[in-house]
Amino acid sequence: MNDAQNIDDFSASSRLVQEEGLDARVAEVVAPVIEDMGFRLVRARMIDHNGLTMQIMAERPDGTMSVGECEAISKALSPVLDVEDPVPQAYNLELSSPGIDRPLVRRSDFETWAGHIAKIETAYLLDGRKRFRGHLVSVEGDSVLMRRDNAAKGEEKEAAIPFDAIASASLVLTDDLVREALRRDKALRQANDNRQEDGTNENDS
Repeated sequence: MNDAQNIDDFSASSRLVQEEGLDARVAEVVAPVIEDMGFRLVRARMIDHNGLTMQIMAERPDGTMSVGECEAISKALSPVLDVEDPVPQAYNLELSSPGIDRPLVRRSDFETWAGHIAKIETAYLLDGRKRFRGHLVSVEGDSVLMRRDNAAKGEEKEAAIPFDAIASASLVLTDDLVREALRRDKALRQANDNRQEDGTNENDS
């Protein structure tokens, strides 16, 4: 693998949309633990709702995450959080997968879910607005191309949104998205079953 390909792989897997303030401190603490376990951080967020909650979203590189894996990550994080103490008050730790209407934080997320509807909020005004909604078309260079469904009369339907301008982005739950997520999950489970069967056959021979 050459240096250019290494850079491309890192660009696709590193988080382009990241936290700020206290959330960023939490992410800094939990990300290395999660990555050492073979997972990757999607989002870290402190939520003040019925008590303070540290919400950590994580997944495997293939986008999967089981309940048992959430429990394993939670157990691994607890002692590290006790030592690092990024939040100086009591909180509940909540581990979860990103879900179907997931946050989009990596270049690969925007590429994987091209064709589906997303909502994007930017950190500053782009063409007079900060909120965009529409179908993800493609990733072009350092921007994501969106075909907007909330364009006002006279506005361009397509918008090129630079990654470094994105404050938050997530998929919008639709019937098409649910169907596609179920299809991909089924295909992944089938592929895993086939690999396990191949391994069993090799061991039997």
